[in-house]
Amino acid sequence: MIADEATMARLMVSSQKGDAQAYTVLLTEVQLWLERYFRRRCPPAQLDDLVQEVLMAVHNKRATYDAARPFMPWLAAIARYRWIDHLRKVYRNEEDTLQDFDAAEDSDEEAVLARMSLERLFVQIPEKQSAVIAMVKIEGLSIKEAADKSGQTESAVKVNIHRGLKKMSALIEKAE
Repeated sequence: MIADEATMARLMVSSQKGDAQAYTVLLTEVQLWLERYFRRRCPPAQLDDLVQEVLMAVHNKRATYDAARPFMPWLAAIARYRWIDHLRKVYRNEEDTLQDFDAAEDSDEEAVLARMSLERLFVQIPEKQSAVIAMVKIEGLSIKEAADKSGQTESAVKVNIHRGLKKMSALIEKAE
């Protein structure tokens, strides 16, 4: 269950007053909301770390919440700023990695750049599409194997691959 605005605000006010049970419920609800918020914004491998960073920020900034104002915009602002900080850190690390590859004569620079580009495209399409594209087109699984592994029907796998590749193609064309 993801609580509504009024419930979240009430839980936060109770938490600020020292109600440990309300704080536990609030953090659980915030975690669920953050997982949904970040699911389309970052790769699955980075989701847990990002959610934890925001939960820590909420904990550290809980005294700044003003009960006269809505809770969800306050939470969304923290999440958005942490996400931007996270993107800066990730891309800075990727740039450092690429600079290290420049030093090696027989580097895999093209493969690394291609993988980074794919990951950036994958976060912009639904997870079901990116997962089956990776399984079939990158890992080399058959449609049946991808269907079994993903829990989708073979038809759904084919449709998700087609739609995902079409959307990725449109994103690439738009970027050019």
